[in-house]
Amino acid sequence: MKKRIGILTSGGDTPGMNAGIRAVVMAADAAGFSVMGIRKGYAGLIEGRIERIKTEDVDGIVGKGGTILKTARCPEFKTEEGRQKALQVLRAFDISGLVVIGGDGSFAGARILSHLGIPTIGIPGTIDNDLAYTDYTIGFDTAVNCVIEEMSKIRDTMDSHERVGVIEVMGNKCGDIALYSGLTGGAEHIIIPEVEFDLDYICDRILAARIKGKMTSIVLIAEGAGKGESVANYMREKAGLDAKAIVLGYLQRGGAPSESDRLRATRMGIRAVDLLSRGIGNRVVGVRDRYVIDEDIDEALSKEIIFPKELYQEFLIMSENKR
Repeated sequence: MKKRIGILTSGGDTPGMNAGIRAVVMAADAAGFSVMGIRKGYAGLIEGRIERIKTEDVDGIVGKGGTILKTARCPEFKTEEGRQKALQVLRAFDISGLVVIGGDGSFAGARILSHLGIPTIGIPGTIDNDLAYTDYTIGFDTAVNCVIEEMSKIRDTMDSHERVGVIEVMGNKCGDIALYSGLTGGAEHIIIPEVEFDLDYICDRILAARIKGKMTSIVLIAEGAGKGESVANYMREKAGLDAKAIVLGYLQRGGAPSESDRLRATRMGIRAVDLLSRGIGNRVVGVRDRYVIDEDIDEALSKEIIFPKELYQEFLIMSENKR
C-alpha cells in the first residue's frame, strides 16, 4: 500500500485553495504517495469524512474558487477529547502525514497534531495576509484585485451623484487589503487598524477637495478598524456629506484565483509534499522574496506582523497629491 498523505482546508475559504489541493495531489502521485481528502476541515477529520483523491479528481480545479474539500469551523477540535478523536481517525486511515491549508487558527490545529506525532505541514490560505512569516498568503492577491475592480465600479456611481463612497473590506487585525487596494486602486482615504485615524480630519480633507472641484471621494475601511455604515453616518451628520456605505463582504473570498495565487499555491503544495516525503513535519510553507520557504510552525506562529510603513507613507503621498 502506498503511504498516505491527508489534506484538509480549514477556516474561511480563499481563492487558490483548490490550486493548492491540486498541487498536493499531483506532487504526491509523482512521489509515490496517495492522498486522502478530508472534507469540512477538522470537523470532517473528527467525523472520519475521508476519501481518496486521485489525480483525475483535481483535473480542471486550478482556476476554481472555494475548496472542493469544503471547510467549517470546529469548536470540538479545541477540546482534548476532540483532538484524540482526530488522532484516532488519522491512524485508522493509515495517514502518515497531513497538509492543512488555512490561516492562523488552522495552523494552531496543525501544530497540535504535529506535537501529537502526526507530521503536519501548513499552507497559508487566508485573504487577510495576516501571517507574519510569509510575504503573501494564498488568496490575498485575488482579494485585492477584487476590491480594485469593485472600487472602480462604485466610483462610477459615486461620481455620477457626486457622493462619497465608503467601502468596507475584510481585514480584522491586518489592514493589508485596504492598504494595497487603496494605493493601487486610487482611493482618497484608507482607515486601517494599524493606524489611528481622525474622521473629522478626513471630512475636512473631503470638503476642501470639493471646494477645489473634486466632488467624489472613495474611503476604504478595513473591518477591523470599524464599520463602513458608521463612518458614512458620521460624514452625513457631522459634515453634511452625501456618503454611502458599501460592504464588499464575501465578494472578496469567491471567484477564480489570480495567476499569482495559483502559482503560489502550486509551489507551496509541491514543497509541502516534498517535506512530508522526507519525514519532516511541524513546518509551514510560504514565500519570501519570491522564493518558497518553510519554517518551524512554532516559530512562525510566534512572529508579530510588521506593518509595511513604507507602503502607508507612499499611499499618503499619493492621496495628498489628489488636487
